[in-house]
Amino acid sequence: MPELPEVETVRRGLTELVAGSQIRTVDVLYPKMINLPPEDFTNALKNQIIKKIDRRGKYLFIRINNGLTIVSHLRMEGKYDVEPEGTPLSKHTHIVFHLTDGRQLRYNDTRKFGRMNLVDTGHELTVAGLKTIGPEPTERDLTLDYMRKIFGKSKKLVKPFLLDQSNIAGLGNIYADEVLWLSKINPKQPVNTLSVVELKLLRKSIIDEIKRAIDGHGTTVHSYSNAYGEAGNFQNHLNVYGRQGEPCLRCGTPIEKIKLAQRGTHFCPNCQVIHGDRHE
Repeated sequence: MPELPEVETVRRGLTELVAGSQIRTVDVLYPKMINLPPEDFTNALKNQIIKKIDRRGKYLFIRINNGLTIVSHLRMEGKYDVEPEGTPLSKHTHIVFHLTDGRQLRYNDTRKFGRMNLVDTGHELTVAGLKTIGPEPTERDLTLDYMRKIFGKSKKLVKPFLLDQSNIAGLGNIYADEVLWLSKINPKQPVNTLSVVELKLLRKSIIDEIKRAIDGHGTTVHSYSNAYGEAGNFQNHLNVYGRQGEPCLRCGTPIEKIKLAQRGTHFCPNCQVIHGDRHE
């Protein structure tokens, strides 16, 4: 699933490619992907201009000039690309925005899990998943006070806790493994047993890793590509994810992979040891 760095990379690509473009019409080839009847969706967007593209967590906000916003969630395999009008459609193309400049903005999704919700701008939080979304993993939004508060009142294991978008926005399986390795925290550590020192390090690791991944245009593990159809390159800088059986880059111990919260989880059994009660 594309995580925050991948979605931010798509946002930046779409901004360069289609911001300011006018939509002539829209073809909805898979109606289950949208929240309105296809005719209503198409009529609302016909002849309108794409003003800009914003992001919140893993959601894209495609701002339209008539006071509407398309809230787009890529889910597992969703991606956008831009093609000249008349280019043959892929069998996985499900929404086509015909632009007045002779191009098409296409939404492709091999598994059809992605969703688009057309809502009034300012009502994005009515879309499921956005009502309870946590702060962005930035220096400004993810404060230590906030982390101390939410971590201190939960007994969940830290890996599933980080995957919960209501706690921190945008972290998924890859980056949760990475930030826990960077912080030397075992993925099974109960969150209310983490010390302030550990929380400070975890916060820094989250903020720094997400920024590095954005700078690297995201991670391509399966099929992710940006709006230009290019793969990310941050997979070349992963420390632990996907490296089971390989030596830890810190201590040389073989990386282990377990299943936690139904997700493959990678960690170093020597560097990331479970400890007892919370200590300051």
